[in-house]
Amino acid sequence: MDLVQKEHERLLKKSKGSQSINHVQATIDMLQSARDAIAADPSQASITLAKLQNPVKASFDAINDSLKETHSGLNKYTKALDKLFKDRPLPSTEHDALSSQDHLINRAIAMHLLREGQFPVAATFLSEMEQKEHLWASQSTALTHTDTAAALLKIGDVPSTDIRNEFETMHYILRELRENNNLLPAIEWSREHKDALEARGSNLEFELCRLQYVWLFHGGQNQQGPSLAGRQAALEYARREFHTFLSRYPREVQQLMGAMAFFPNLQASPYRAIFSNASAWYDVSHSFTREFCSLLGLCAESPLYIAATAGAIALPTLLKLQTIMKAKRTEWTTQNELPVEIPLPPSYLYHSIFVCPVSKEQATDQNPPMMMPCGHVIAEESLNRLSRGNRFKCPYCPNESHPREAKKLYL
Repeated sequence: MDLVQKEHERLLKKSKGSQSINHVQATIDMLQSARDAIAADPSQASITLAKLQNPVKASFDAINDSLKETHSGLNKYTKALDKLFKDRPLPSTEHDALSSQDHLINRAIAMHLLREGQFPVAATFLSEMEQKEHLWASQSTALTHTDTAAALLKIGDVPSTDIRNEFETMHYILRELRENNNLLPAIEWSREHKDALEARGSNLEFELCRLQYVWLFHGGQNQQGPSLAGRQAALEYARREFHTFLSRYPREVQQLMGAMAFFPNLQASPYRAIFSNASAWYDVSHSFTREFCSLLGLCAESPLYIAATAGAIALPTLLKLQTIMKAKRTEWTTQNELPVEIPLPPSYLYHSIFVCPVSKEQATDQNPPMMMPCGHVIAEESLNRLSRGNRFKCPYCPNESHPREAKKLYL
């Protein structure tokens, strides 16, 4: 991977240092200048074109020389990729549960494009789906209403026609947050949805107002650091807005106001973490995205992105497993369950589950995980089957225990 990274950095450096664009622009400028000269005096056309010949040829030669270096770097980068990622067959898809669920795949793709703000691409994708549906409809009457592109994006009570508008609103607010440090649209949205956010226990509105206070404290648009004018603007904002937060966030409001007394040496004060948080804007934009999507009944991250990333992590293990099974002439017999553990990042572990090591079945509310005094855990049905109401030996260690000594685990 180090070789790929090295070649990538080298290619990036060459592409940034390439003068091809400058040479192309110079050629365009020469041609436009010649065109204007000929238009002004057509009788001088032959002379103007003759003068243009050598400069244009020199410019094209310079473009080709510059592109040679870029092509050379690209070839080396391609070879490094081929060396690291060798062409190997993908795992068999004969048991693919989604192969007959085209509408779910199409929905995931369309929703991902909208969530990422790729609205023209999403519109083209949905348009092509509609054309395909019309073709199917002319050949068969089996197309159901839920398969149509018009109903594909419906979420709860929000119709498909409004989903794009919702995500356009989200991306407008995020753009204002990230590019312009403008919190006002986000604050306005949070107040429009105040009841729904409070029902979720969200503190989004306070996070936004707190960051607005800090932003004003640091000088607002000027951002020249804390100043008398900035403190005054922040104080006026606090008097106008913070009274609604006193009942829920008294300590946080006190900290914000207490920082005024440490203005001359804020970096050495107890409030440094609040006023010098480099990730504050990223954190608040992430909180906004999470709350916005939650009100639509969606998770903060794109399911398609998560599935693709988790699949890429699992792919090497599954390829190795397939090779071993082919060599030993065995088959994958488990249903709706991976035959091996796939280590995923902690952020991808959404719902902790327990699979009994004895029965190989997933625990449920009716068959919960039970921990024996020795610390080993099995499902309740396996516990009852092994003990039959009497003392029994743990299947994983020499310790003996009684079923009534086992404790129910909550994951």
